[in-house]
Amino acid sequence: MSDEEEILSSNIFEFYSEKNVLITGGTGLIGREVSKLLVSQQAKVTTVSLDRVNPVSGTNHVIGDLTDINFCLDITKGQDYVFHLAGIKGSIEVTKSKPASFLVPMLMFNTNVLEAARRNKVRKLVYTSSIGAYPSAELFIETMGESGDPMDTYPGWAKRMAELQIRAYFEEYGLEWSVVRPCNVYGPGDNFDPNNAMVIPSLMMRISEGENPLKVWGDGTSVRDFAFSRDVALGTILALMHGTRGSFVNLGSGVGYTIGELLETLQKVVPFSYEFDTSKSGGFPRRVMDIKRAKEWLGYEPKTSLFEGLNETWAWFLSNKEEYLLKKNYFKELKS
Repeated sequence: MSDEEEILSSNIFEFYSEKNVLITGGTGLIGREVSKLLVSQQAKVTTVSLDRVNPVSGTNHVIGDLTDINFCLDITKGQDYVFHLAGIKGSIEVTKSKPASFLVPMLMFNTNVLEAARRNKVRKLVYTSSIGAYPSAELFIETMGESGDPMDTYPGWAKRMAELQIRAYFEEYGLEWSVVRPCNVYGPGDNFDPNNAMVIPSLMMRISEGENPLKVWGDGTSVRDFAFSRDVALGTILALMHGTRGSFVNLGSGVGYTIGELLETLQKVVPFSYEFDTSKSGGFPRRVMDIKRAKEWLGYEPKTSLFEGLNETWAWFLSNKEEYLLKKNYFKELKS
């Protein structure tokens, strides 16, 4: 029995076996893990993206643009379930410097996929929102409401707008939609582009390139919730299956790690030296997700320790250092 099969239960197999499942962003960080898990459950999986990477074995991979409504109408035909995971991921610096590159394509993805799924009478759809849709806080609880603007302004608004679109479809058409808000997800298949990678893949890329000592912004006391991609993938599979009751659930590790603890754990995987640059901001002091609702509603239980996740991610990275060059880059400057 494979690792994927071991972590899934018989009722998941019964729910997904022989079903037609579409995964947008299926070659992405979460998408490829969802694909692996569903293929192991004998689902008939179609993945969609603009990446030129090798698709997950056992899937039907389609390269296409979700900003094209006709393409979305075509790929959603005959699908029982849709995992709408496609999005744009980048560093805080890129978010601030290229806001339109985040906002506009994401709004188009969401509008087209949701409308196409409605027209083609897809039975269930799950959407991956983001921790960035929350207003700024230290602990993110689903019941805290939306008392302010999203902390990740442009991508956060795109995610929050999609949640509102989904609610509108539910209220008008009664369709079954679920929403999850993952935190800082990492794992095999992450974006290792040195120009716009998030914290963990950025650290790994810089270590591999020999930066010594590794310069880390802040003093190491900032706290983050790092969730391994396979755990989040399983939570997303459970969310589509059980529903999120007209709302959303958080998917994280439920544990806060300081940046210092992250670095110390990564040192157990690969030797390197580092020093903090306290003249630079370490960002928000604390960002941790409460995952009580996901545990109660879905039976979500993240199982991967930080060391296990970093070890698996580093091993994958060593064999796939240049895969990011084959992925769609929404931040590449285009000639007018």
